[in-house]
Formats: sequence, C-alpha cells, structure tokens
Amino acid sequence: MFFGTFTPKLDEKGRLTLPAKFRDALAGGLMVTKGQDHSLAVYPRDEFLELATRAASASRTNPEARAFVRALAAGTDEQRPDGQGRITLSADHRRYADLSRECVVIGSVTFLEIWDAEAWQNYLEANEENYSQARDESLGSIF
Repeated sequence: MFFGTFTPKLDEKGRLTLPAKFRDALAGGLMVTKGQDHSLAVYPRDEFLELATRAASASRTNPEARAFVRALAAGTDEQRPDGQGRITLSADHRRYADLSRECVVIGSVTFLEIWDAEAWQNYLEANEENYSQARDESLGSIF
C-alpha cells in the first residue's frame, strides 16, 4: 500500500526518482498511465493488469467504455526503475500532467500519483475543505 507525500525533482531527461519506501513494491515493474485531474498514476504491474482486464471486460458497444479502454491502453507506459530508482516519464505524460521540475508524488493506497507541485498545491487548496467537511452521503460505506 502506498501512503505519504514526497517531492522529487524531474531531471532534464524526464527522469523522476521514486521515493525509496516504494521501490521494493515497484521493483518487479510498473505501469505509468494518465490519471484523474491531470495527474499521472503509477501502478505495480500486476495491479495494473487486473485493472486493465476489468476495464477490457466492459461492453464494447458502450462508447464511453470503448473510449476509456482506448485511452487507458494508449496512455500507458511500462517501466522498470533503474538502479537509482528512477523512471523516465514520456513527453506525452509530462505534457498531460503539465510537469515542471518540481513534482509531488503521493500515495493513493493501491497506486501512486505524480503531480506538478503547483497543480498539487492548487488541488489541495480547492479540496481540503471538502475533506474536512465530508459527510456520510458523500463517503458511502467508508466510515
């Protein structure tokens, strides 16, 4: 499971050093894909394959399901961290998430999210009060 907030820097070659505490869980390979809110999602390879299999089982006659599966498959890059725990983010992924040198990596329980630092700060400012004020009807059966 992935928890915490980290602030690695993106180097000039588009490489990002993964937080040391997550490297063992991702050493067997990982998948980087476009995430929600213009962030990147990083899944352990096996976890992502389960997600992709579930997505692919959606009805192909549903245009939204087709679009989602296409975007998921086309927007995913398989990576193996190098000896220093770095992964290379594609130009398309960097563009999608509008990544600058300053990044934020957050644990999102079953996967990681990579954000541009400024975008993450803006997201927090816009949503922290919602977290603080969350009620049963918006959280379903979590609590």
